[in-house]
Amino acid sequence: MSHTAHIPSHRKPRRSASKMALRAGVAGGVLSTLAVAAAAGTANAAEPVTETIELPTLTADLSAQIAQSADATAQTADSYEARAQQDAAAVKAAKQAAKDQADAKKAEAKKKAEAEAKRKAAQERAARDAERTRLSTSSAPSSSSSGGGSSAGSSSNASAPASGSVGTVISFLKAQLGDAYVMGASGPNAWDCSSLVQAAFKQVGVDLPRVSQAQSTAGTPVSLSNLQVGDILYWGGAGSAYHVGVYIGGGQYLDAANPGKGVVIQDLSGYPASGAVRVL
Repeated sequence: MSHTAHIPSHRKPRRSASKMALRAGVAGGVLSTLAVAAAAGTANAAEPVTETIELPTLTADLSAQIAQSADATAQTADSYEARAQQDAAAVKAAKQAAKDQADAKKAEAKKKAEAEAKRKAAQERAARDAERTRLSTSSAPSSSSSGGGSSAGSSSNASAPASGSVGTVISFLKAQLGDAYVMGASGPNAWDCSSLVQAAFKQVGVDLPRVSQAQSTAGTPVSLSNLQVGDILYWGGAGSAYHVGVYIGGGQYLDAANPGKGVVIQDLSGYPASGAVRVL
């Protein structure tokens, strides 16, 4: 036996071929896996990553809670809407009440004004009626007295053929002062121009035509420069006059002028007549 046989050999033991093949296969597999992983990593870097999140499935309790919440929200909205409608109705009712109150006040004020106007009109009519009665009573003795000096002096301004007749006409006309002008009216408190003249001369028994056109030719034509108290004045042509009045002296005449003035005394200088006729 060799003297070195008991000494372990420093040589590495030989690996068997099968072990070497196994190790080569493992190494190749590892390298292949690394290569595939690297390729996959490169591909994943180029493509976006999509993550799918699964929503939880609604349970029956959760669905009921959602439905209850929706119902509560709808009820709240309905409540707000109803309240808004009530508020709007209250505001509208308050405005209508205020308007009705204002209308009632206006109606009451109008009613009072109308009542006051009627009262004043009644007082004026009563005063005119009293004046007419007084004039009718006082004109009777003047018509019967024709020779006395005092009566002659009182009737000298009239220059009437029949003593007192013109005075009676003028007195009647003045008693109607303030009456209304109404087209077609013939007294006792409203007149048009020709009905007033006709009524005045009827007091002394003179029957005149009803309309101004006929009255402008009913008497003897006289010059406007030679007027006497009681002459009938007309405006427009003789036979086609559109207005009449009676001369009362002093450059004035009395007539039922128009709806705005009524029965008034006016100056001839402001509205000169076209002509005149004399019936007394």
